[in-house]
Amino acid sequence: MIPKTMKAVVLSRPTQAENVCLSEVPVPQVRPGWVLVKVKAFGLNHSEQILRLNEIQADYISKPIIPGIECVGEIADPSDSLFSLGQKVAALMGGMGRSFGGSYAQYALLPASHVFSVRTQLSWTEMAAVPETYFTAWGSLFECLKLCKEDTLLVRGGTCALGYAAIRLAKALGCRVIATTHRQQKLGLLIWADQAVLDTGTLAGSFSGITKALDLVGPKTLRDTLGCVEKGGIVCNTGILGGVYTLNGFDPIKEIPNGVYLTGFFSNYPDQQTITNIFSFIDSHRIKPDIGAIYSFGKISAALSDMDHHKVDGKIIVTM
Repeated sequence: MIPKTMKAVVLSRPTQAENVCLSEVPVPQVRPGWVLVKVKAFGLNHSEQILRLNEIQADYISKPIIPGIECVGEIADPSDSLFSLGQKVAALMGGMGRSFGGSYAQYALLPASHVFSVRTQLSWTEMAAVPETYFTAWGSLFECLKLCKEDTLLVRGGTCALGYAAIRLAKALGCRVIATTHRQQKLGLLIWADQAVLDTGTLAGSFSGITKALDLVGPKTLRDTLGCVEKGGIVCNTGILGGVYTLNGFDPIKEIPNGVYLTGFFSNYPDQQTITNIFSFIDSHRIKPDIGAIYSFGKISAALSDMDHHKVDGKIIVTM
């Protein structure tokens, strides 16, 4: 039985974590092409922090908005889709939490095109650490970097949830992995990598044999990362941990070394086959996603505050 109301986070203006609270709002009404998902758990993401603190002021954000770009749960109303009642699903991107209500709620009305069936041995909590993080890592490694087991991979910015996921996938494949962090105290967290390196900002010339590089720091270090790979190597820019969003004055002819390739991954276009492949790979390699902390939905303010203040290493999960 679907209730008439639900608890949700609803934002209309820039909001600090300590001011986030749960509101009682109507459960969304199902319409053709959309399905109602009973949310079991969701992960927190840096892009949601950007929305909450600043981006919500933009005209293209539908306000008031329920944030959250991913979730896992069960189909509560399949509408006219091919899903069945109670089916286990994951949902991510496609406008979640920006163009329409997202996952910070007990129920989410989502376009069927961005809801995907899932078969997995993972628990709901473990499953919630996968959708956006592992989809982004998977696309970066396999679609963009064409990663294979013979590669030596550099993961720059390895101590974020995406970094951990990329390291785990690459190691399961059989690659050698070098991972970096700019904080000395976090070197010990890179336990899955073959080598943990303190990132001083200048790493070019420090390594040999790196064939692929995933830069999660972003434009702040991208020029230097291009100098870290061997000729024929590929660099994928996926993250913006460095807080720099564009490469001003970038001269690709002079700044991309001859024979080195530069690409980037944008995670807005998930599909069923890729989601199926990811969960199958995780299960077959017995990967347990790295979860930094778990909070109940009633503690969402504390979860967001800990994310804002970088108190958690690994994925933050909120459970219903």
